[in-house]
Amino acid sequence: MTAAFRAGFWRLADPKISLASIASLFLGTAAAARDGRLAWPWLVVTVLGIFAIEVAKNASGELFDWESGNDQAVAPEDRSPFSGGKRVLVDRLLTPRETGAIAIAGYAAGVGAGLVIVLARDPRVLWFGLVGTALAYFYHAPPLRLAYRGLGELAVMIAYGPLIACGTYLVQRGTIAPYVVWLSLPLGLLIGAFLWINEFPDYRADLTAGKRTLVVRLGRMRARLVFAAILAVAFVGLVLALHAGAPWYTLLGVVGLVPAWRAARTLMRAPERTPDIVPAQAMTLLSFLLLALGAGLGLLLEHALRAAHG
Repeated sequence: MTAAFRAGFWRLADPKISLASIASLFLGTAAAARDGRLAWPWLVVTVLGIFAIEVAKNASGELFDWESGNDQAVAPEDRSPFSGGKRVLVDRLLTPRETGAIAIAGYAAGVGAGLVIVLARDPRVLWFGLVGTALAYFYHAPPLRLAYRGLGELAVMIAYGPLIACGTYLVQRGTIAPYVVWLSLPLGLLIGAFLWINEFPDYRADLTAGKRTLVVRLGRMRARLVFAAILAVAFVGLVLALHAGAPWYTLLGVVGLVPAWRAARTLMRAPERTPDIVPAQAMTLLSFLLLALGAGLGLLLEHALRAAHG
């Protein structure tokens, strides 16, 4: 195994690129722990399966973005730590064959973990696995090419919000509580907002490669307004989750509003210069992590207080 291969594989599998799935996993797990004892072996299988699909998605996405010319079109001044792809092919760390092999292995491992859960734990998880795997693969791949048709943002909101959080809860509890669905929606919106702001530095490259994201379709000046609206709706949704049975303690997730507001303010002032956008990207990332952490800890706190009072 060469140093280049190890570096390329790490770019595809670096845990920090899975923060969106980790946030959703944490929220679903915290809800499941609030409502009963955790089945730790099944949680491990769930985490490994989702992580494998995440790596596979990154690898297959690199291949399709390479073929479209999208990654090659990103100008040096538009590169950021959060956008522009993993660049394992552009930087010649991996060959297309190696990248394809990683994608195949990742999808196989993820599907295998899902089948173990379906056959030995709960067959209803099958639909979550099928939808999740399809969204991961067809996010870039033909014939759907969701990211190229302005549907990638919706796919991300669904996958990293309700799909992972509710699927994790289902594996543990054998059902899905309505409040978990409602809590997962604001998280999905914030993770979708993270993708949205990451499309700003990629605007010119996406336009050149025919990747018609919603930011490309709207233009950056209008898209910045939608970005702010998504953030606002997410935190309104967190409050509305109380009416679906979420405990008041989940409002600890409102702490994510602070970086979200800073991100919106920054993007409103400078939507077209990547160096100015990078801090807003970081703040958007922090906003969804804090919402998941705050709401999840709120669920665990409520459970601990109930237990303490008998």
